[in-house]
Amino acid sequence: MTRTDDMPTAWDERTQLTTFLDYVRDTVRAKCEDLSDPDARKAPLPGSPLMTPSGLVNHLRWVEYYWFQVVFLGEEDEGPWTDEDPDREMRVAVDFPLARLLDEYAEQAERYRELVAGHDLDTKAKRASRDGRPVDLRWILLHLIEETARHNGHLDILREVIDGTTGV
Repeated sequence: MTRTDDMPTAWDERTQLTTFLDYVRDTVRAKCEDLSDPDARKAPLPGSPLMTPSGLVNHLRWVEYYWFQVVFLGEEDEGPWTDEDPDREMRVAVDFPLARLLDEYAEQAERYRELVAGHDLDTKAKRASRDGRPVDLRWILLHLIEETARHNGHLDILREVIDGTTGV
């Protein structure tokens, strides 16, 4: 798997933000390359039973869904989480092959690329953030870059513990 470059093709703000989001998305896929389904379902950190590679991929998929579809577009929240099980997207991920989770993440990313391309970065989300403050598309992109990059660090740790893979 070849990652996209993190150097943008142009230096405007939109291109820089979308380039970095694509880069961290591709890094997720790269960190999961050649990982078997049994290994992708392992939670090797004793204090984090939900922290599996599969769980992180599925979490990132649903995080993007939440911010783009629920907050930005104002759609009804049909995510897998519930009040009783707020981390359900991480729990149910082990029921699916890793390749399927990665493919669904990539397909969804393509739809969100089109969504982002069709809106100004200053466009306000139809819903406020959880703390009630309004956000715009720019903030959502920055948040998703931060969230995905942070979880790539978790994937680094998991891969090294699971099978010794480093440096991806």
